[in-house]
Amino acid sequence: PRIVLRHVMPLAVSAVIVRVTLDMSAIILTAAGLGFLGMGAQPPTPEWGTMIAATRGYILAQWWVPTIPGAAIFVAALAFNLLGDGLRDVLDPKQR
Repeated sequence: PRIVLRHVMPLAVSAVIVRVTLDMSAIILTAAGLGFLGMGAQPPTPEWGTMIAATRGYILAQWWVPTIPGAAIFVAALAFNLLGDGLRDVLDPKQR
């Protein structure tokens, strides 16, 4: 147990933390895609995919209405990817 706690856990914990942050963007995109197709959270639960699906009829007249939830999806996914990259750089034991 001491070898595992001292040598294996520091390597594994950093890899798990980085993997979770990088998977969050895929989870966000999957949830938004399912919401757009009507298979996600049902109204009145707010969800970005449902917001885009409900406002896609306004894209020609008022383009910003469906664009704002799309931009929020993009920013959230990008933020988690950048967070994962930064954590990988900080927590990588091979760079120490």
